[in-house]
Amino acid sequence: MLEALIKDMGANLDWQMLVVYALFFSPAVILGILFTRSFLREPRQFRNAIYLLATILWLVLLLILRFSQMWTVYVIAALFALFPIVTCTFLVINGIIVIRREGLSLTSLLPMGLALFILLMYCVPMYASQDEFLLGVTALFFFEGLWFSFTFVALLIYSWLYRILPKNRRYDYIIIHGAGLDGEKPTPLLAGRIDRALELWNRQGCCGKFVASGGQGDDEVVSEAQAMYDYLVEHGVPQEAILMEDRSRTTLENLKYSQALINADAQYQECSVAMVTSDFHVFRCAEYAHNLGIRADGVGSHTRGWYWPTAFIREFAAITKAHFWPYLVIAALWLLPSVIRIIGA
Repeated sequence: MLEALIKDMGANLDWQMLVVYALFFSPAVILGILFTRSFLREPRQFRNAIYLLATILWLVLLLILRFSQMWTVYVIAALFALFPIVTCTFLVINGIIVIRREGLSLTSLLPMGLALFILLMYCVPMYASQDEFLLGVTALFFFEGLWFSFTFVALLIYSWLYRILPKNRRYDYIIIHGAGLDGEKPTPLLAGRIDRALELWNRQGCCGKFVASGGQGDDEVVSEAQAMYDYLVEHGVPQEAILMEDRSRTTLENLKYSQALINADAQYQECSVAMVTSDFHVFRCAEYAHNLGIRADGVGSHTRGWYWPTAFIREFAAITKAHFWPYLVIAALWLLPSVIRIIGA
């Protein structure tokens, strides 16, 4: 009788443990399923980055809870304490390098701006605890900052993943995105994009057409499309294999006007398209193409290491602007208790 009771208690304990494990693992499973389903349906979506990082973080949390030792607590605390110092130091040094090479501009100040934001995230709460109003504003800033930080890391990971996905298709059209000129010649950044497009074209037996996409800026003597056209011809590309799109001023216009050229040239028949740009710019191009209904692969050219952080911060800012609604939701939730109190009064 006693033996049967012990076995029954053991079975109930095992069942309870299974329920506990299921509850803990279910968020990771759900998030993983959401990521897999969304990724397979369309990899060019920002929400994929959110699902992926949320899955990773939950799994890391489970591993820490499962195999936690005291030394892991010390390591996590040290990383949390050192993160702002190390990151801000790196960003300031990178900002100085970019300013020295590119000159002083809003773009070159982006690394230092991010360093200042990180310092504020860590330091402001310590000085706001004495004032109720300031503490409330600090709470809003902190939660907005958490979402900002989460999405920044998510995009950093996912954009890298998207870039390394195998792309072995043969392309009927290769769009090259403009990136500024040095006189009548492409800048090194733009030349890198053109060389990457030439590499694709040569790899598929010099078949397909290029779309040189870029208008003429206020400080440029020719259009970026013209400079790309000349560069391609100099490297052995037949003139009839180049379409020129010389009206665009933005990434979105690059794609819209290039799409119109391709549709007219292909007589609206289905075709395969590659968008060649710098590696930091690939995911934003791909997302814009998805929004415009363009079926195209993003292909990245190499970016110099010293310029990459600045370029990625600018990309993140552009993508954040296109996905700004979560910040408004956070602000609305922050305001909700105050609104309820006012109504109740």
